[in-house]
Amino acid sequence: MYHILIGRFKLEYFRRVTAVGYSCVVFGWMTILSVKQPSSKLNLFGFLSLPISFAPFESLIFTSIIVPQASFLGHLSGIVVGYAIAWGLIHGMNNFWAISMLGWIVLFSVISLKRSGAYGFDFIEIESVMDTSLPSVRFPGTGRTMQMSSLPVEGVEIV
Repeated sequence: MYHILIGRFKLEYFRRVTAVGYSCVVFGWMTILSVKQPSSKLNLFGFLSLPISFAPFESLIFTSIIVPQASFLGHLSGIVVGYAIAWGLIHGMNNFWAISMLGWIVLFSVISLKRSGAYGFDFIEIESVMDTSLPSVRFPGTGRTMQMSSLPVEGVEIV
């Protein structure tokens, strides 16, 4: 969600946001339970009794008020995934796919940590994809580079 907010909607504020924790999983479980047990009631401070189906959103608002530094987007993501699981939109996850997904997550996490310089994994070496022996063309303003083939092109001018 942060990637979409930064890349698609150009909200640069979210580049500086860090979110760590298990609470989005708790919000997901709370959402699954609220869907599976809709007849239960939630008592708020003994004053108000609301249907359990409102519990995830009540907790999201309550957490945002009490702990302003809490990741609203992370908790909301937990609620969205909780609904997807409870309604059966995410099914078919067996041990093979779970272990495969975990393997990819670990691999990309290690590569990301290596490239960012946060941890120096000496046993991993990441080489540049660019071949410096080939000429390259830079597109102004986009920060993108296109590499040309090493065969000479006659009669073509690149602007």
